[in-house]
Amino acid sequence: MRFETSQSMKLGQQMKLAPRMIQSMEILQMPLTELQERIEQELESNIALELAEPEAPDVDGEHRETGAADEEFSRLDDYADDNPEAVANEFNAERERPWEPDSYQRVRQSGEPDAKMEAMANAPDRGVPLVDQLLAQWSLVEVDPSLVPLGRLIIEKLDEDGYLRVDLAQVADEAPQAMRPVAAEDLERALQAVQLFLDPAGVAARDARECLLLQLDAMREDEAFEDADDGLIRVARVLVDDHLDDLMNNRLPRIAERAGLDLDQIKGGLGLLRRLSLAPARRLVVSRNEPVIPDAIVEYDENEDRYYAYLNETSWQNLQVNREYSLLSKDRALEKRDRDFIKTNLSNASWLIDAVGQRKRTLLRVIERVIEHQRDYFDLGPESLKPLPMSQVADELGIHVATVSRAVSEKWIQTPRGVVALRGFFSGGLQTESGEDMSYDAVKAALRDIVENEDKAKPLSDEALVKELNARGIEIARRTVAKYRGQLDIPSARLRKQF
Repeated sequence: MRFETSQSMKLGQQMKLAPRMIQSMEILQMPLTELQERIEQELESNIALELAEPEAPDVDGEHRETGAADEEFSRLDDYADDNPEAVANEFNAERERPWEPDSYQRVRQSGEPDAKMEAMANAPDRGVPLVDQLLAQWSLVEVDPSLVPLGRLIIEKLDEDGYLRVDLAQVADEAPQAMRPVAAEDLERALQAVQLFLDPAGVAARDARECLLLQLDAMREDEAFEDADDGLIRVARVLVDDHLDDLMNNRLPRIAERAGLDLDQIKGGLGLLRRLSLAPARRLVVSRNEPVIPDAIVEYDENEDRYYAYLNETSWQNLQVNREYSLLSKDRALEKRDRDFIKTNLSNASWLIDAVGQRKRTLLRVIERVIEHQRDYFDLGPESLKPLPMSQVADELGIHVATVSRAVSEKWIQTPRGVVALRGFFSGGLQTESGEDMSYDAVKAALRDIVENEDKAKPLSDEALVKELNARGIEIARRTVAKYRGQLDIPSARLRKQF
């Protein structure tokens, strides 16, 4: 075996994505809130990027004309070309000058509110974790001192719904070495104390049955259930304790036969159970639904009988390159290191501005095509949604289908019918008997409408739903109806039946 080294030339072509193209694709795909965060980070780190401020009014209360501004920029250019050393000295002096509070007044006038400080003040509280809240309650409970550390062990094992999903034997095995051995009887007593004293009722239950029973036991002292009499509570306990499986499967006649209750009593107990929670600890955790900010707004013009769209412009989108740094980048009197630093920031700022501008143009063009193809949706509602492949819009706009996919990803538009996801306008579909195209989402909307208006005493089976859809001109298989029903969280006919 012999090893050799040699040199050779090879001619070929290879496609690579430039960094600028990658950045444009990332900006296009970002949701509005994420893009805002990205721009704010760039504003903090890039000295050459700034927000365009509104033009200041002159002494007569009118804005300066564009020609006057251009004339001033021209004078600045001439001054920088004729006096490069003066500009450089001024820049270096400004850079070396220590920061003073008064210099902040150039950005924010005295008495004006600070937007960042207001945002921090208005930000919601992070909230206290569930375990910390329960431990705080447990620290105030008066129980046998020997049960206090055992109660902490149990609380630390609860899941986010408040259930104890592990066996007490496992809790004992995982106890700290200093607490061992842990007696099973003591753990059981500690668990009963946690279930009895902690709020809300149902916390530390080991299954759904125990969770409901704990809440029923605490109901007599709960002001929210003052209208529940003891007889109704007893019926609810019978339903949970002895007939939970039949109750979950809506077999009320069987429960009536076996428990010796009439349907009215069962319905009363069932109504009481619906007021309970199978995840009691969720009441202590503050749910935070992030607000949806629409990227664009669609409005109707009655005079022209058409819908038009415009982007949801905000102040942070008005980006521009800092004029002073642009001039300094051409100043030969500056050190090369300083010029390179300024040029790098100018290049990054220009790239970001171009990417944001390209995002605006692409998004608006896609939305305009959606309005054109989905006019019936805006006029009549979701049931008139038509199939619209992304490839069709891409061909019409002369762009790649992946660009359309990025443009509609996690984007929302505000319409006369509410705020809807832009992605929802793109889907496949089928043809009705009349030859009209209908999207799959429109079929789901028709299915939901049929179920909502059915006779609840005699709910429609999947086969009957197929016939109802056929009556509306929608040819669809029974298995497809079952699939759509599952996607819409619509239970089967047996579970939808009301006695």
